[in-house]
Amino acid sequence: MSSTVNIYSGKGSIDLANKIADAYGQPLGKCTSQKFSDGELHFGYNESVRGSDLFIIQSTNPPTDNIMELLLMIDAARRASAKYVTVVVPYFGYARQDRKDQPRVAIAAKLVANLLMAAGANRIMTMDLHAGQIQGFFDIPVDHLNGTAIFVPYIKSLELGNLIFASPDVGGTARTRAFAKFFEAEMVVCDKHRKRANEVASMQVIGDVTGKDVILVDDLIDTAGTISKAANLLKTKGAKSVRALCTHAILSGKAYENLENSELEELIVTDTLPLKQKSEKITVLTVADLFAAGIRNIHSHGSISTLFIK
Repeated sequence: MSSTVNIYSGKGSIDLANKIADAYGQPLGKCTSQKFSDGELHFGYNESVRGSDLFIIQSTNPPTDNIMELLLMIDAARRASAKYVTVVVPYFGYARQDRKDQPRVAIAAKLVANLLMAAGANRIMTMDLHAGQIQGFFDIPVDHLNGTAIFVPYIKSLELGNLIFASPDVGGTARTRAFAKFFEAEMVVCDKHRKRANEVASMQVIGDVTGKDVILVDDLIDTAGTISKAANLLKTKGAKSVRALCTHAILSGKAYENLENSELEELIVTDTLPLKQKSEKITVLTVADLFAAGIRNIHSHGSISTLFIK
């Protein structure tokens, strides 16, 4: 006898979760999340989840309440005898801290992985991790969805004649090369040097972009400093147009100001994170159908790889 599917959401991803539930074909489950006067969180399910395949949707973006609420949701599900708990994390926060790149620092991505497993998660589904090796931080199955399934159709619709892809840094070349290979286009690299986090000291372009329609590829944009500087530099190097695409639009600090003052014609993002404000330069594509298909395939023991564009 097949178990039922129950889909729930924390407060950090409620809008996206509603879209995913609609795409899946059933409403979100009912639950209650409250705060005590001192800020302590309390969570409970308002209906039975015993024996169910339970999917919890929550991105782990700031504030840290989102992570704590997610942990409480997992714990409550286990204690309520859910059969299988899949944690759907559209944006996996703390992923930039995936190694010891200097002495005496924490590996936050591993810590978050440990917390999710300790709370009782049976499976993780996420999208475009900042570093793919974070999958290895988990001792449970990880379904790592790919944003190409969202971005490729949109890029095709732009019908750009002289398409070339650019990586905003050396670390993103593999991600950029995947797009370039699919479109049979060339790629260039913007080599950057940082003085400190969120501050680019210098940058240079490796490759020729003269007369090209450039698309910068990244997994996340925080302050938009790197992307804006790369766009400006590419234009001075003779690019015909410059666009950027990224899966996770964190957009903190002066991000919106940086984007508005940059040479970027368009920033293409997904709704793994809610935008803090609207901008005429930002185009938002939804990941709801992709995650709904992932939930359906997990429940039916189908293949996740069929959701990838190869």
